[in-house]
Amino acid sequence: MNLLLIIVAVIAVVLLVTGGFVQSLNFLIWVGIVLAIIAVIIFLARVITGRRGV
Repeated sequence: MNLLLIIVAVIAVVLLVTGGFVQSLNFLIWVGIVLAIIAVIIFLARVITGRRGV
């Protein structure tokens, strides 16, 4: 019975860590998308106004 309890505990910890990684990766994907959109907006603003970046 103790072996079964240890196996269930290990599986629970692995699932908890995996869920945390998925949540953090999902958050980082959204941060990346927002930063990409901001970069495109800044690029378009520079192209439209004719300013050259350094």
